[in-house]
Amino acid sequence: MSTPACPPPRADAPLVVFDFDHTLYDGDSGSHLFAWLIRRSWWRTLAALLATPVLGPMVAFLPTRRWGISGYVWIGSLGVRSTAEFNRLIDQYVLAHRAQIAARLLPVALEMFAAHRRRGDRVVVATGAPPELARAILGFVAHEDVPVLGTVVGPKLGGMGARRHCHHTEKVRMLREAGYEGIETAYSDSTADLPLLTAARRPVVVTPKRSRVALFRRVLPPDTPILNWGCRQRGGDAPA
Repeated sequence: MSTPACPPPRADAPLVVFDFDHTLYDGDSGSHLFAWLIRRSWWRTLAALLATPVLGPMVAFLPTRRWGISGYVWIGSLGVRSTAEFNRLIDQYVLAHRAQIAARLLPVALEMFAAHRRRGDRVVVATGAPPELARAILGFVAHEDVPVLGTVVGPKLGGMGARRHCHHTEKVRMLREAGYEGIETAYSDSTADLPLLTAARRPVVVTPKRSRVALFRRVLPPDTPILNWGCRQRGGDAPA
């Protein structure tokens, strides 16, 4: 895939924030990466299976999600000593699965993403995945120069762990700390991103879980678009 070169964003241009998973990418990119890290050896796979009764419920609940994800990352990365080494593993994963990953990029989403860039908007990706993962995948479609904020991962007890999860209110806080304020448009699929969507002047819900559509309609402005950009198992209206 490729896309024409985009002009640099104007300093006074509208700020547009995209989530990544289920928004630009059909699926949970971080989970796919962590599963690959764990499956690299039988003992990591066994350790993950034994830990799942504890870590699985932690991932399912917002207050403990960071700890659950960090546990799986730690199991998959035991022996990795630095963020640079971890990023090299991410790049190795992306290159080894290039065709499968590229097939998960949503064409409608990428066209909207590129349209904002062609207009000169300030576009940033804010994701719960490691930022190197999103950057590497966006490189498939010549968007690797877009700023990416993601979960901060660092050394922890012989492996790597999530130090700061780019998720829920923390995602908005990380955007503000990086100088991204006054969000004009935000795109996300998840109720975990309601702080991001409500902070935007124009929220757009894309490919939400069907069970969450009513909640989005209840808490967001009545004219909020709720669209499906190509995730077959998800809700939302077909784009015009």
